Amino acid sequence: MARPLLLLYYMSHRRFTDSLRGFFFIPAALALVTSLSVLVYISSTSNFFYHTHQTSLQFIHPDDLSTFFQPTTRTIQISYSIDSFLSPKFAEPDTNSQLPNNQGTVEVEPFKTVGTSSDGSYLESDELFHNTRDIFLKNYEEMNKSFKIFVYPHRKTDQFAHAFLPVDFEPGGNYASESYFKKVLMKSHFITKDASKADLFFMPFSIARLRHDSRVGVEGIQDFVKEYIFNISHLYPYWNRTGGADHFYVACHSIGRSAMDKAEEVKFNAIQVVCSSSYFLSGYIPHKDASLPQIWPRHDEPLDVASSKREQLAFFAGSINSPVRHKLHELWGIDSEISVHFGRLTTSYDQEILKSKFCLHVKGYEVNTARISDAIYYGCVPVIIANHYDLPFSDILNWNSFSVVVATLDIPILKKVLKQINSSEYQKLQSNVFKVRKHFQWHTSPVDYDAFYMVMYELWLRRTLLRVPLSDFMDANI
Repeated sequence: MARPLLLLYYMSHRRFTDSLRGFFFIPAALALVTSLSVLVYISSTSNFFYHTHQTSLQFIHPDDLSTFFQPTTRTIQISYSIDSFLSPKFAEPDTNSQLPNNQGTVEVEPFKTVGTSSDGSYLESDELFHNTRDIFLKNYEEMNKSFKIFVYPHRKTDQFAHAFLPVDFEPGGNYASESYFKKVLMKSHFITKDASKADLFFMPFSIARLRHDSRVGVEGIQDFVKEYIFNISHLYPYWNRTGGADHFYVACHSIGRSAMDKAEEVKFNAIQVVCSSSYFLSGYIPHKDASLPQIWPRHDEPLDVASSKREQLAFFAGSINSPVRHKLHELWGIDSEISVHFGRLTTSYDQEILKSKFCLHVKGYEVNTARISDAIYYGCVPVIIANHYDLPFSDILNWNSFSVVVATLDIPILKKVLKQINSSEYQKLQSNVFKVRKHFQWHTSPVDYDAFYMVMYELWLRRTLLRVPLSDFMDANI
């Protein structure tokens, strides 16, 4: 009796194990499919795998006079002058150009010795930096001496000159940072006309100006940028050496980030210096890209109102254009200590900031607004309520030393969080706000450590982050 039972057990056990063997191939097959999917995705979205750029625009030799820009999503055709892309190989110098370093046309800013600040206190503190003061000063001085940028040249006669060349007036408004940067850069000692000496290459198109151009508009910016990259990659050798990894552009309006959707080489390789620096959304990559501070230009000397004279706990004014702001209004809209306003203020915006200890920066359509720089300008401690915000100069400045960061989920306990900060802690925060204020100001003639120099420092930190196409790496190892 035992023998048949053992035989039956053996046969059933063998069938069971034979059936299990088939399942052993499932994990391996899944792993293979997953790996192939990842490789296909990377090859289609990144220059890590080199692939031929395909475009509907046929390349025109520079000997020809013009090429044509044909947006795929618009019905109009935009004639695009080849003079926009003056190849050093084919083009004669333009004596009327506003290019930097042309003899007799540009005033170069002299190099300044660093090591002290205007108020005598800023450089004595290490807590404002992620690294120590000495490291910052050493790097800053090296940047100021050696950093060089090549700007793709454009003529005044180009039909899109208003978007490529610096503005001939002092910038203003919410998106002034974009215009200020280009205006100051083009007159600075960082510019070189010798591309072999350049650390980075600047693509000077202005998103803010293109979006108001009826020939391009919001719908046509993506095609405009795509054709721009196509042109510079064919007329110059610089883009193709690194896949655009040593190139950058600057944009303050949020459209600047989505403008790269048809130029993925820019999105994944080039440095994007943008105000809308949300690392939650696709298109912005922290450490590769940089956060541009959104600053409303002001020229008057700010009033330094002490904490003892700031009777209001916190202040915010703005439209309800996000769930975060809606929650703030719902919970604190009628509070006696936190002043929350939606719509037109009955009092002065500046006065409301000056009488408040904390000024709330609450996410709207985008993570960025000029409210942070407004608060810093008037000596009000910023409270950032905007998740996934890569704060301006976050590679350099320790934001915890002069601001308060509150998660959006903690809006219900906002008052508790702010009231837990005692008087001495607040005075230290406010003192540091006064010290970092110089970083959040633009000047047509730059001043050490101002917004321009800090953006340049962020770019200098990124000058060696090059991504080489895989095909180049493979060719070198064959």
